[in-house]
Amino acid sequence: MYPNLYYAFKDLFGVDWKFLRFVNSFGFFVALAFIIAAIFLSKELQRKSRQGLFQPTEMLVTVGEPASISEILLNFLLGFILGYKIVAMFILNSAATEDPQAFIFSTLGSWPAGIGLGLLFGGLKWYEKNKTRLPKPEKRNVRIWPQDRVGEITIIALVFGLLGAKLFDIFENWDGFLKDPSSYIFSPSGLTMYGGLICAALAIWFYASRHKIGFWALNDAAAPVLMLAYAIGRIGCQVAGDGDWGIASDLAKKPSFLPDWMWSYTYPHNVNNDGIPMANCFEPKFCFQLPHGVYPTPFYEVIACFILFLILWSFRKKLKVPGTLFALYLMFNGVERFFIEKIRVNHRLDNFFGFHPTQAEVISSLLFLSGLVLWITLRARSKKPASPPAV
Repeated sequence: MYPNLYYAFKDLFGVDWKFLRFVNSFGFFVALAFIIAAIFLSKELQRKSRQGLFQPTEMLVTVGEPASISEILLNFLLGFILGYKIVAMFILNSAATEDPQAFIFSTLGSWPAGIGLGLLFGGLKWYEKNKTRLPKPEKRNVRIWPQDRVGEITIIALVFGLLGAKLFDIFENWDGFLKDPSSYIFSPSGLTMYGGLICAALAIWFYASRHKIGFWALNDAAAPVLMLAYAIGRIGCQVAGDGDWGIASDLAKKPSFLPDWMWSYTYPHNVNNDGIPMANCFEPKFCFQLPHGVYPTPFYEVIACFILFLILWSFRKKLKVPGTLFALYLMFNGVERFFIEKIRVNHRLDNFFGFHPTQAEVISSLLFLSGLVLWITLRARSKKPASPPAV
């Protein structure tokens, strides 16, 4: 396992680049998932715009103004934070930055780097606005298409997705959270996928309605993208060993054509430091592995969700009723997650109408039923004859 990119590059390429310790493997793949998702979403929104499914909105903007004090100060603050914390991790002594997570949430940092980068960011903003400055600023109407808003949509999905994932994980592990709240709030592990999906979806729905972006057309454009992003994100879970593994597996029952690790894996150097100490491992962290092999469920989800992405991508031009591709995504998502929960380690609810399911089993069932109802409703509605115009 590679809890951060330092371990990956050291094992794969034999290089000892200490600065890579600051790049968490799970975070790297999450960032990669958002970047690739943004590219695919932009292409789909452009295609749907050419089909006439989206219309642009107009925005009145003022061009030719110099940079305001608030803009310069905001950029200075951003540069200061990046310099004080991020740049500091590369220039301070290794003892202070040995634990990157603890360093980020501490008061330690580099004042010279913070002030220097802050001045650079503030100066660049002033220079950028000064280049386009006009003797007399003008107000102009600018047409903005949905694909022009992909950057904003991605940021909203990232912020509310991570927030929802963390909140749902806290709800799922409420007793542990009450015992040690800080370890749950500031830990990069323990993110609940469905919490992120639900909160991000609500935030994007509000954003889309505010900017008059067609709801069902946007959902259809996002459906295959969401499945692809989830598959890439699960690579991070597998690589980092963040606890999303399965129950104990028996190698004696392994199909002969599979490598051992695809059936039973101990997740050495896992990022959670779960399990028992590893022999001949002298690193300050990440020297644990599970005492017995478990099903590598994140790997299974990577394969399953990538196949489902290909199916959804192939159907995106064939399903003509708006919203049906998204309905299909909900059903695929629900079925995939429901069955993976059968071999995945997870907390079970104490009592849910007499059953003891996991939180994910409940939500995945609801997603499948929602997708099925949506599919039936939208297709039935599309078959109704249009009402004759009033005379």
